[in-house]
This record gives sequence, structure tokens and C-alpha cells, in this order.
Amino acid sequence: MKRILLIVGGGIAAYKAAELIRLLKKRGHAVRCVLTEAGHHFVTPMTLAALSEDKVYTTLWDLKDEAEMGHIQLSREADLIVVAPATADLLARMAGGLANDLATTILLATDTPVLAAPAMNVRMWEHVATQRNVAQLRADGITVMAPDEGPMACGEFGPGRLPEPDAIASAVEAMLAPAAPRLAGRHILVTAGPTHEPIDPVRYLANRSSGRQGFAIAESLARLGARVTLVAGPVALPTPPGVDRIDVETAREMAAAVVAALPADAAVMVAAVADWHVAAAPQKMKKGDALPVLTLAENPDILAGVARGADRPRLVVGFAAETERVVEHAVAKRLRKQADWIVANDVSGDVMGGAANAVHLITADGVETWDRLPKAVVADRLAERIADALSGAA
Repeated sequence: MKRILLIVGGGIAAYKAAELIRLLKKRGHAVRCVLTEAGHHFVTPMTLAALSEDKVYTTLWDLKDEAEMGHIQLSREADLIVVAPATADLLARMAGGLANDLATTILLATDTPVLAAPAMNVRMWEHVATQRNVAQLRADGITVMAPDEGPMACGEFGPGRLPEPDAIASAVEAMLAPAAPRLAGRHILVTAGPTHEPIDPVRYLANRSSGRQGFAIAESLARLGARVTLVAGPVALPTPPGVDRIDVETAREMAAAVVAALPADAAVMVAAVADWHVAAAPQKMKKGDALPVLTLAENPDILAGVARGADRPRLVVGFAAETERVVEHAVAKRLRKQADWIVANDVSGDVMGGAANAVHLITADGVETWDRLPKAVVADRLAERIADALSGAA
């Protein structure tokens, strides 16, 4: 998770800051906002605070904040500063090194990378003064995006529109990307979703797993440069970018796909695999006087098979979905399955279909508890820990 300080300038395009915050949060980043005095005329601090889930800073003259040198702290705590919209006035003050409000004071006091997304009237954008200011900012090491071209609120047409929020979010991702992918050259196997065990041609045994956590982990690992093989049970989720996906239905099909995908540097077994299967009826079972008898047989233990197999990856991570005594059961499972780590969570609530998760990371060194976070953030944290382990840092 990266920390982004978003400075919202005073232009009609300020309303798009709300969508930008939503996109950045969806990608797992923490967003903190600074709203300029002019920006107050277009969006409210309440809107930005509700979307960012953080305090909004508006003035250099806050006694409490500035007693602690708040403008210095805001700049130093951020991994990236984004100015959107960057108005002609704000760009001019940035280029001139002025520090006459909270936003420009932060920008002058920072050594954090800065991304500016311009928005202004076409004539203002094309004016020699603005072009001179943009050239100076770029020479100073600030990334200034090119504005979009199109109709504007003033009724004119041309370059000067704020880049769309998804384009700004992509530029943010590019600036935050590590210089060299941490997992480049690594192959990581991930399983995700439920399995469906047929009872007859139209019925099956299953569980409530949505696959969202496993897919998020696959995406995070791929973003760090790994070659990711995702073995997915039956879920309605898009394939994450850069991930090789293999779709299966039953636990036995998943076990076979996992074996075929090895060897790998790491295996992250997120799937909620059914413990049993049924001797399926060849035709649809009909309701009659007697209740049908389902004879259960045990499915292969995929996690234990990978952890004990000849092609054992260097790091084997299992998941434990529990409804009681979560840590106790997970500690025992790690030893029983011979996994290196177990990620345990309480699934008695809405976790299996929800967007957030609270987990315990069980290792040989003990238990580390992560508070409830978006599943994308959990995925990023785990991917970073896996990268640390494979590089020898953990």
C-alpha cells in the first residue's frame, strides 16, 4: 500500500477528484487530501474526507497541525504527491517557488515525487507563460501530464481538459512501480475460488468462496513481476492482467492442474477446496418416497500434497477459513500440512463474498495480525512478504 497526498486545486474539474480518490483506494492506496481555498468553491472537505476516509487539510494556519510542522509531515509521509486539478495559477506558483498557502508550502518543502494533472481553459494552457511554467516544472523533475483535448465548461474546444481519472490513476501506478520488478523471473502458483462436487448433472456440493482474495493475490504478484499461474475454481471474475489462468471445477481437477503447473518458486493455496466428493448419479435424481443417500469420499489434500511433494516450492502458503478458535486451528494446520505459512481468517461474517478481510499470518516465528483491510490491500501486503521471503529478506 502506497500513501498518496492529493492536492485539489480550484477549477471546475475538481469534481473529478472524487472519482480519482475512489480509483486510487480501489487499487489499495491510502489517500490523504489537501483542498486549496479556491478548491472549496467546487468540492467540499466533507466529500473528500468521506471518500478518502481521512482528514482533509485546508489551511496553513491550523494551530494544532502547524505546531507539529504539519506541512513538513504531510510531504514526508507521502510516497507520491498528486496535484489534480493543477490550475494555471497553481502551476505558476509551483514554478515560481511560492509558498503562500498550505498546498504550495507542501510542494516547496518536499523531496517526494510530484505528479501534476493540468486543467484550464485552452487559451490559458497555450499561453506562453503557462508553457514556460510547465517547462520549468518538468526541468525541476516534476511530472506534468499532458491535458486532454475536448469541449470545456467555458464552451471552448481544445487542449486543457483534466486527464480522465483512470488515466491519472495509471500515471500514479507507473510512478509508484518499483524500478525493477521484485519478483521478475519467479514462477508463483495460486489457487482461488471454491470447487464444485457434482451430485448429479444439475446439483453439486460447494461453499461460499467468491475467489476475490485469491484473484487479488494473483494480480498483486503479477504486478511485482512474477509469472503467475492461477488455478481457479468456478467463479465469475475477470482474469487479472498478466496472469495465466486455468479453470477447473472439482477438487480432483484442481489437484491435477496444480501438479501440472509445478515446479514453482512459491505456491499460494487460497482456494476453498471441498473436503469431500460424492459418487455422482448419471441422471438427475428425482424426488421420491425415500430420501437419497449421499456417500461421501475424501478429496485429495492439495496443500499437503504440494508441501510434501518432490517438486515442493521454496515457499508454500496455505489459507485457513475458520469460524472459531481461528489462530489455534491455523497453527495446528500449518504443522499438520507442513506449510511454511498459513493465512487464517474468520469467515463467520461476510468475508467470503465481501470486499474486505482481516487475517492472521501464521509462520514458524509466530502470529502476525492484520486489521480488516480491503482484499486488494491484503493481497499487496502478502505479495510483498512473499517477495521478501524469496529474496532472502524474511
